[in-house]
Amino acid sequence: MTTSMSIPAIKGAPLLGNMQAFRNDRLNLYLNVNRTCGDIGSFRVGRQQIILVTSAELVQTILVDHAADFEKSPILRYFGGPVLGNGLLTSKNEFHKRQRKLIAPAFQHRRISSYADIMADYSEQLQRPWQTGATINVAHDMMRLTLWIVGKTLFDTDVLTEAEDVGDALTEAMLSFNAKISSPIPTPLSWPTPQNRRFFNAVKRLDDIIYHIIQKRRGSTEDCGDLLSMLLQSHYEDDGSFMTDQQIRDEAMTLFLAGHETTANAMAWSWYLLTQNPIIYTQFREEVDHVLAGRLPTADDLPHLPYALQVLKEAMRLYPPAYMISRQAQRDLTIAGYHVPASTIIAISPYAIHRRPDYFPDPERFDPARWTPEREEQLPRHAYMPFGGGPRVCIGNHFAMMEGQIILATLAQRVTFTLAADQRVEAETLATLRPRHGIKLIVERRETDQVM
Repeated sequence: MTTSMSIPAIKGAPLLGNMQAFRNDRLNLYLNVNRTCGDIGSFRVGRQQIILVTSAELVQTILVDHAADFEKSPILRYFGGPVLGNGLLTSKNEFHKRQRKLIAPAFQHRRISSYADIMADYSEQLQRPWQTGATINVAHDMMRLTLWIVGKTLFDTDVLTEAEDVGDALTEAMLSFNAKISSPIPTPLSWPTPQNRRFFNAVKRLDDIIYHIIQKRRGSTEDCGDLLSMLLQSHYEDDGSFMTDQQIRDEAMTLFLAGHETTANAMAWSWYLLTQNPIIYTQFREEVDHVLAGRLPTADDLPHLPYALQVLKEAMRLYPPAYMISRQAQRDLTIAGYHVPASTIIAISPYAIHRRPDYFPDPERFDPARWTPEREEQLPRHAYMPFGGGPRVCIGNHFAMMEGQIILATLAQRVTFTLAADQRVEAETLATLRPRHGIKLIVERRETDQVM
């Protein structure tokens, strides 16, 4: 596949192009393309040329104005398909619209608000064993917590006992996916290589968990009021048919994994950034103490905890869990005056967009004050896009923001964290933006008149 040579491109090595940077320093590769080429540029991964877009205006063009002219990247569908199937994240536009319409009622504001008490209660339970002086891997614990929450709220199932197995299987699947897309000649999934065997073993472990949940619910007539009940009972308006177990599995797997992985990463980065900015950390705790006075937060409290929301938004600006979004052109197009042939892969980098100084002055600085209503209103549309944009914007974005705000407020009342010494905290570009080695924090339990 080739694109118009008039599109600016960064230099690469013969044959491999920018493969090494894509594999080992992907975030800086995106920043480099933006610095060198401007709003639109290109790089090569082997023979594959990729156009990178790093402006809010072009995001509007691709994800909104020309949404019907792009599909999800075939690379995602091929290598992500065994895990996610034909769920919302991977399905093509027309089928995606049909499925999204069926699932959307599960994420209405009223229903999401009813999950707040579970989120707060599980956050409270998570921290009870933590003792002053203990060192925890907050990335690991946030994964356990968000997995626990999504299992209960969306599937009315307690998956805490399976959290370790789910986490290990998900990590193995993502490592394999990352290796595939970073290879100049990716090994076909049909080849019985050690990596492929590990990958499919991981998928089987995930399948066993999801199908067990589905089969258990199939044998019950009870409506638990959760997403799974809705999927089992819903039917398509056009032909009256119900979803098959395979379709339910694909949507459940997508929401199960995406619903905990992204929020867990956002939480881990939030705590890391707070420990690096003690004045902000103090202001955040003071708001929580003043509003809640030691009790667990509810959905009604969230409007009174604006700084907690600003902390979360700013953490997701610096470390957007979905750091790259890819699309494939379905027909010849003109984008920003450049000819874009059909089949061209276009990548959008929220990570690079969120670091544009014209959108966010002093972009590397952690500054929750950027997210006051007055300042947020001044941003161009799509200058901030941690959940994507257009008709395929993350269906669970409001769920995730409420969950993050509640987790932060609940834990801030009980403990204060400091960053453990002698560790290297760095981002790892898997399917989401994880802390590569986790983040080790030292716990100090809070004992004040306001905090129980």
